[in-house]
Amino acid sequence: KNLRFFDAFLILFLIEKGLSFTQIGILYATREIVINIVEIPSGILADTFGRKNLLAGSFVIYIFSFYIFYLFGNFGWFMLAFILYGIADAFRTGTHKGIIMDYLKQQNWDDKKIEYYGHTRSWSQKGSAISALVAGLIVFYSGSYQNIFLFSTVPYIANFILILSYPNNLNKSIRQEDKKNLSQVWTTVKSLFDTIKQPNVLRIINSSALHTAYLQAVKDYIQPLMVSVAILIPVLVNVEPKQKNGVIIGVIYFIIYLATSYASKISGKVATRSNFNISHKTMLLGLLFGVATGIFYILGIWAVSLIAFIGIYLIENIRKPILTGFVSDNVPNEILTSVISAQSQLKTILTALIAFSFGFIADKFGIGISFVAVSSLLTIISGGVYYYHFKQIRNG
Repeated sequence: KNLRFFDAFLILFLIEKGLSFTQIGILYATREIVINIVEIPSGILADTFGRKNLLAGSFVIYIFSFYIFYLFGNFGWFMLAFILYGIADAFRTGTHKGIIMDYLKQQNWDDKKIEYYGHTRSWSQKGSAISALVAGLIVFYSGSYQNIFLFSTVPYIANFILILSYPNNLNKSIRQEDKKNLSQVWTTVKSLFDTIKQPNVLRIINSSALHTAYLQAVKDYIQPLMVSVAILIPVLVNVEPKQKNGVIIGVIYFIIYLATSYASKISGKVATRSNFNISHKTMLLGLLFGVATGIFYILGIWAVSLIAFIGIYLIENIRKPILTGFVSDNVPNEILTSVISAQSQLKTILTALIAFSFGFIADKFGIGISFVAVSSLLTIISGGVYYYHFKQIRNG
């Protein structure tokens, strides 16, 4: 899982192809808008017609996207690749979590949701760590960012085969009848909207979506900072800069993902605290790490800026299993995939807005200023929401 070799070098690849930060922001925003359009329909289709089938199809679309990145090199083709990637992501998002939660219910392990998903996410972060190292070696030996996309098809083909091997009882619709019709779709839609209208469910979804959207929008912009750090490290001085950057960036990401793997693993222990405090205070902490990242970036203290950015990753990977468990506790299992997809849809709207804003500000004022401006604004908004909820709880 998570063998996305391109992740560690996507911004650098797009910059190398001559794209501005504003164009990159448009590509990221377009991907999120596509996810937003397809998100809830995909969740309903997964719950109604089969989670495993939809998940397998997403990997096929991912592979087409990678081939476009590999074969072509201008903004128009990249737009198509990002659109396909967005469709694939919409098919995947929430579907695998729904399968996991359904499996736990079948095994009567409902009380282990946070720990189980935390360990699952921990292994996905280990996959990301391995992926970063492999990607670094690909860049080192090939001297090209573009080849990463060709190599990325290999684990996705393997994942496609793996998903087909999942037990058929995890592919079931929300009812046991073999006949799948529009009345089932309507039942799913009605249950979905009845559930997300509940204040507690809505609050959890909002809290989870904002921080995830923030990290999703800004995470790749740290790659130019990694290049600056790589220049300062006195190793591989006799090789081409791109090859040196490839190895060092791969190692840095490897360390980051090992740390986030541990963060996911301990999320179950952290979950013993108040739900309200966890969901809001950790979100504010993650955004403050973003402000610190920008400040130290502006000051040219690259290593400290990078450490602050790693803090955002750690917060997200502690939060994700906890909030996924909270959603599962408050939502009927048969529509869980649809609710998670609705949460992901909110996340994609926020990601699109943040990604475009971040890219535009970065073009005008630089990446450091963009980090400070975007993170500060979200911190102020989140702090206001936190204070409002705290006041509501205190007043009963």
